Amino acid sequence: MIKGTNRLRLALAAYAVLAVLTWKTITDEKLRLATWLILGLFALKSILRRKDMMHPDGEDSD
Repeated sequence: MIKGTNRLRLALAAYAVLAVLTWKTITDEKLRLATWLILGLFALKSILRRKDMMHPDGEDSD
């Protein structure tokens, strides 16, 4: 369980680094926003996938 959390944090950190690099290097606003949108979708998919792996039956621990 801890290993999955570390992987998620590492993935989210990588997405954040890519977002900063996008902001620093891409000057075209439309292309920058499109890149941020794609990175955000990847981050969301990573979070949802982790939740799915932690609770495969759809049951929350609440």
